[in-house]
Amino acid sequence: MKLESLTINGNRSAQNCIIDKIRELINYKNLEPGDKLPSERMLSEKFEVSRSAVREAINRMEFYGLLKSIPQSGTFVANIGVIAMNGMIDDILRLDEPDFKSLVETRILLELKTCRLAALRRTEEDLIKMEEALEAYSNKVINGEDAVQEDLLFHLSIARASGNSTINTFMLIITPEIITNFERHHVCDKGLAQEGIQEHMAIFEAIKNQDPQLAKQKMKEHFKILYQYCYNTQINNNNKLKLNT
Repeated sequence: MKLESLTINGNRSAQNCIIDKIRELINYKNLEPGDKLPSERMLSEKFEVSRSAVREAINRMEFYGLLKSIPQSGTFVANIGVIAMNGMIDDILRLDEPDFKSLVETRILLELKTCRLAALRRTEEDLIKMEEALEAYSNKVINGEDAVQEDLLFHLSIARASGNSTINTFMLIITPEIITNFERHHVCDKGLAQEGIQEHMAIFEAIKNQDPQLAKQKMKEHFKILYQYCYNTQINNNNKLKLNT
């Protein structure tokens, strides 16, 4: 019986099982770095799972640098020794699905860095993208519509302006999970959306004026509710956060 098609948020246990089987295949066949794995079809038949399930497992291993897929050529073992690969796979199989609080905390830590870098590195094109995202958010809020996605698009535009592709990638990875869980966890009151317009504008102006310290402080103030959610942090009357991050 074949497993159902897996997604990133799908059956992690089944996905781990396939990864472990691929690991066993690499060890059993004594595959060296650069050696080619059997095709998805062959792995699907051998493991008695769907091809899409194999593809998702391979994608996950590729994300962690264990495999390398080359279009029209196939999938190859990465340039990692057997001992290191087995250790890395053990770690991957122990990873839990990130909880929402961890995602929010990661977002805070990333964005305090991205806004500082954006203030130092932003281009005129970056500013245009930020303004467009800010306008889209403002329009939704003023019309009383849900603006969670537009809110996060503004923050993604800051990540792009940071000029750090790795940070940008991390933001793109965690953003969909945050969007789908934001309201379910009741993190922020919808009534704060109007206040968010002014906070976004303050962050934008600090980045535009290339003031990294002010950009970081304005981002902290914007995240005051998220700070409380993650750290139970108290905020004084001036909205200054008592946290050395």
